[in-house]
Amino acid sequence: MAILHGGQLSRVAKQYQIPEQEWVDLSTGIAPFSYPIPNIPAHVWQDLPTISQGLVNAAKAYYQAQYCWPLAGSQQLIEKLPELWNCKVAELNKTPLKDKHAYLPKVGYKEHQQAWFKAGYQLHFYQQSLPSEIQKNSVVVVINPNNPLTDAFTIEQLKKCQELCTHQQALLIIDEAFADVFEPEFSFISHLADLNDITYQEHRLDQIRANVIVLRSVGKFFGLAGLRIGFVCSSQAWCETIQENIGPWSINGPALFITEQALKDKTWQVTQKMRLQQQSKAMRTILKTHFVGARIEANALFITVFLNQASDVYHQLCEQGIYVRLTDENDSLRFGIANEIQFKKLKLALMNVTSH
Repeated sequence: MAILHGGQLSRVAKQYQIPEQEWVDLSTGIAPFSYPIPNIPAHVWQDLPTISQGLVNAAKAYYQAQYCWPLAGSQQLIEKLPELWNCKVAELNKTPLKDKHAYLPKVGYKEHQQAWFKAGYQLHFYQQSLPSEIQKNSVVVVINPNNPLTDAFTIEQLKKCQELCTHQQALLIIDEAFADVFEPEFSFISHLADLNDITYQEHRLDQIRANVIVLRSVGKFFGLAGLRIGFVCSSQAWCETIQENIGPWSINGPALFITEQALKDKTWQVTQKMRLQQQSKAMRTILKTHFVGARIEANALFITVFLNQASDVYHQLCEQGIYVRLTDENDSLRFGIANEIQFKKLKLALMNVTSH
């Protein structure tokens, strides 16, 4: 069954019979300010796309990674990982994996859940705390920060989880799709260096100790979701495995070109962080004023308001052409960050919303 995501404006516009161009779409966590598209040389359109060393170097510098590789959005690898993990475990154990277990956040990006469920894994869900016990050769998925809860785990908590995964020869996946708005120290990527070279030169199969994969998104912070590009940061062995299995030309040439420029543009990145933080603060203020007493969690890319009447408020906003994300649990609304024009329209719409 297809998972319902934000960003499906055509469906919602048809349901409420309001033309698409009249909507304010705040249903995603994609920045409303996009990286300006540079002039793209003609050969970039004409040639088969090539992942240049310049792009890889730019990504390594931006993510502070020793090894990384571009993907056609992190979704590409989310769907592929069950197959890759099954093969790696079978190679290590000399037998196919039969008893399959995956540990995931109870609330979070559902594509992770669907990928492991389709692969025949028994799903286990955790909430505030990371799992303290897991099965051997299992998989642990962490979404950091969580979407839509905004909860975040510390490096110390993630290291403890990684040690547990090492002990149980398990795979740890850390989805950092929304991490760009935090300081670099927030990311687990710089700690992958501790795991990379220790075992690689000795015994390739012993890379089970370094089974940590970090996923990053370009589309959200840079406001360019249409490029469909992200990165995986991991051990050398995992990067090689991923390169071998995702096939050639999965990312178009213009996306590769634009992404390299964006990752190098430090001035724009600083400006983007500042304006996202300013808009997030302004939105939190009006949401707290309107939804008095409601629990509101936020970062610089989205704000989640927890309401008993979340479905009703969602409906009232849609009737006014304001599209936000009603979470799967129907107990909260996720508001993407609005630009200045969208902010004014949201403010007016909230005056007509009752939440009692």
